[in-house]
Amino acid sequence: MSSILIVEDNAMNMKLARDVLEAKGYRVLTASNGTDGVRVAREEIPDLILMDIQLPDLDGIEAFTRIRQDPKTAGIRVVAFTASVTKSDRSRVDLAGFDGFVSKPMQLKPFLATIQGLLGDGAA
Repeated sequence: MSSILIVEDNAMNMKLARDVLEAKGYRVLTASNGTDGVRVAREEIPDLILMDIQLPDLDGIEAFTRIRQDPKTAGIRVVAFTASVTKSDRSRVDLAGFDGFVSKPMQLKPFLATIQGLLGDGAA
């Protein structure tokens, strides 16, 4: 069973993503800010991280950078999970090197297709 860390500060978005992923058989970990997201990633080494970009304390791009700089977590696939879909925001995500992009509000089929495509485990 693949594990997915959701780093999201909005409780409703967190619950929806968690419910969908757990219903598909994934083990779900959560963090509500960037600092905790980096900590949980280092402690748990999930198979995939869904990272909100606009987070309190440490934004998602900085959290992503810290995850990529740590040899222990550098290989974890990270998907930007954000409502920020302007061309500028998308460019920042692409330049940072995220493995994928999922916009909010979440659309179920593209959301699951992105996760399944990155994990390749067929759980979705």
